Amino acid sequence: MEKLPFIKMHGLGNDFVVLDGRAAPIALSEAQIRAIADRRTGVGFDQMIVIEPPKNGADAFMRILNADGGEVEACGNATRCVASWLSEEANRPALSIETVVGTLLTNVNADGTVTVDMGEARLGWDEIPLAREMDTLKVAAGVAPLLEATCVNVGNPHAVYFVEDAEAIPMAEIGPRIEHDPMFPQRINVEAVQILSPTRMRMRVWERGVGITRACGTGACASLVAAVRRGLSERKADVILDGGTLTIEWTEAGRVLMTGPVAISYRGELEPAVIESAQ
Repeated sequence: MEKLPFIKMHGLGNDFVVLDGRAAPIALSEAQIRAIADRRTGVGFDQMIVIEPPKNGADAFMRILNADGGEVEACGNATRCVASWLSEEANRPALSIETVVGTLLTNVNADGTVTVDMGEARLGWDEIPLAREMDTLKVAAGVAPLLEATCVNVGNPHAVYFVEDAEAIPMAEIGPRIEHDPMFPQRINVEAVQILSPTRMRMRVWERGVGITRACGTGACASLVAAVRRGLSERKADVILDGGTLTIEWTEAGRVLMTGPVAISYRGELEPAVIESAQ
């Protein structure tokens, strides 16, 4: 096996190893992905992103793999990172990026931030999905003090809990328990959200298959949508994450727009020994 080039990128500390599989397919096992994700013996990342040729006329296809090796449907921060990289390559600000759940429209703004149209939020119980039919505005599931969630799917499933003090929630302890609650047959991303004002909120997140991360773009989108549904927020607000702030808007037309910064940390090559040791 030859060395495998990669780019290390992050959006507000939510970090990614990005691989370019457009010229030649990249096929890694779950064990190999976990080996590369190891922050001591590999590179370390929250998600691995593999850029592939488009399937339906977009600029590229983006495959998203969690640190545990499992594939997931969406990642807002990763989409911004990939859009920034591909925009520079194509020398134009607007791109379309395919994912397993649809095509996302992106735009690199004059200040270097990237806006992604994440599509329409899905709110039906079977769209989250939940284990049985119910109103997703108030779902009785969780672990104290997170006991009543507002559930939203923004390409992947989220359970948003509104709290008085987000910093006081022991996410590392209760996050994995809620992730695997029987109410959520495909597991769930967990957000603890503190409303600071109608246009500002503080969010902490436990991501399924990853754990606590410094930022989660789809989680920020889900939090804004849930807050609007609960009458706690205006339709556009800043969501303050551990790694920084995203601006989220739920338009009157039902589209969820996410804007925030991206960064390249470094470029490198994966040594064959790291990959082959996990085969």
